Amino acid sequence: MEKNVQLLDCTLRDGAYIVNAEFGIPAIKGIIKKMQDANIDIIECGWLKDAPHEKGTSYYHVPSDLEQYLSAKKDHATYVAMIDWDRYDLNTLPTYDGKSIDAIRVVFPKNKYKEGISLGKIIKDKGYQVYFQAANTLDYSDDELIALANEINSASPVCLSVVDTFGAMYGEDLAHIVSILDSHLDHPIKLGFHSHNNQQLSFALTMQFVELLQQRKRHCIVDSSLCGMGRGAGNATTELVANFLNRSYQGNYDMNVIMDAIDMYMQHFQANYQWGYSTPYFIAGMYCTHVNNISYLLNNHRTNARDMRNVIESLSEEDRKKYDYDLLEQKYIDYQSKMVDDEEALSKLAAQFENRKILLLLPGKSLVTEREKIDAYIAENAPIIIGVNALFQNYPYDYVFFSNKARYYYAKEIYPELFHAFPRIIASNVKTEGEENEILVNYNLFIKRGWEHFDNSGIMCLRLLNKLHAPKIAIAGFDGFSDSYDESYADISLPRINPGKAWGELNAEISDMLADFKRSTKDYMKMEFITSSKFDEEEPDK
Repeated sequence: MEKNVQLLDCTLRDGAYIVNAEFGIPAIKGIIKKMQDANIDIIECGWLKDAPHEKGTSYYHVPSDLEQYLSAKKDHATYVAMIDWDRYDLNTLPTYDGKSIDAIRVVFPKNKYKEGISLGKIIKDKGYQVYFQAANTLDYSDDELIALANEINSASPVCLSVVDTFGAMYGEDLAHIVSILDSHLDHPIKLGFHSHNNQQLSFALTMQFVELLQQRKRHCIVDSSLCGMGRGAGNATTELVANFLNRSYQGNYDMNVIMDAIDMYMQHFQANYQWGYSTPYFIAGMYCTHVNNISYLLNNHRTNARDMRNVIESLSEEDRKKYDYDLLEQKYIDYQSKMVDDEEALSKLAAQFENRKILLLLPGKSLVTEREKIDAYIAENAPIIIGVNALFQNYPYDYVFFSNKARYYYAKEIYPELFHAFPRIIASNVKTEGEENEILVNYNLFIKRGWEHFDNSGIMCLRLLNKLHAPKIAIAGFDGFSDSYDESYADISLPRINPGKAWGELNAEISDMLADFKRSTKDYMKMEFITSSKFDEEEPDK
């Protein structure tokens, strides 16, 4: 008797986004074998692509590329691969021979469902089972869902899957979509569900979907991946869904084998790659925006959550679903480029800084470990002291410079007395209306684009001082990043505004920006490091 609920593991397909499909031969072989040994019903082995197969990847050109990764196929399992409706030439697809994949899943966007279904008919004529994925199903109107169901009926596939592409669905959305599709799909066609975890609802919605389909007495398929591995916020997790089906729907999945798969093959990927719920990917779900927009803002601008929400909100609903990086960059610049009238403020600062030594205190750990050096410099030179994006107890600041909103509000809320004790120089990307004792300056006047992380606070403050014609600058706490974030900052609770773990790359980029700044100011500005720094050319090993 055929099972009412089937589980499809998509680790090697959806996880391909995380590792560029480079799982390695042992992991591809091992994950497929573990999934079939665990009695997973449908194993998605990767993608079919219009490019030669590279060994150790889950991108295949033709089904026979997959044979090298398969041990003896199990009768209970169906082996599938996915194609994008417009990214695979079906002329290269041979007739089904049963030696590798049994089925092909075709994914298509809303406005191309007829074309996608036509491809499915060709695939079916070649002997393969066909499954369809309706990307961003939430975007379909009721009439469009009915039209989709009618078109699907003409192809008689194994399954049509509802896809929560942006992780934006709530329970009522899923129930509404299921009710329409179930009412109009031919009964032999299964309904499937592929979720994304942007709002921490992936597993809950998967359970709800199974329950809805059981009430409607329609067979269903639910997607999951080991440890939820998948692009952005990831997917429902195979281990959770399998355990749920074992508990409530007579599943017979071997949890020990699934745990072995995680221990043997997933720990490496978890240690070296990132996926799963995060606030930025919640914003993607909140606004039904493509995950690439989020990645762009994270990787190129280290955008904090509040600013990211506002930038994404400024896009039209249609633009959010695409990833037009030129448009996104312009929206980011528009958002950041808030202008203020700073002519008088700059004149006053320039007059105060004239012929005075300036000491910049950045938030590196050397503010604590090399405090004696800093105190000695202050005692000998009586400089104007400017804190940069952070405050620390017992330093006699003259000003504090803020170029990051999260750091500004952290200082204001955690150290209120210290925060209000000194004048604050605020970049206009942080705020455009100043409070008492705040000096607002235009963000665009002291940035220089051309680097991925052009908005480093130390470099920005130096560029501001250059505008003010400051002649002599000493720097402390500009240490550079260590492998551990906690080893990089004097206050380890400071809001994190640096991406990922590519500290060496970030250090190299800051060094390049600093070198560029020095070249442009070498004739009239003197600069020295008074604490150890990875950016001090005279001490390259520090």
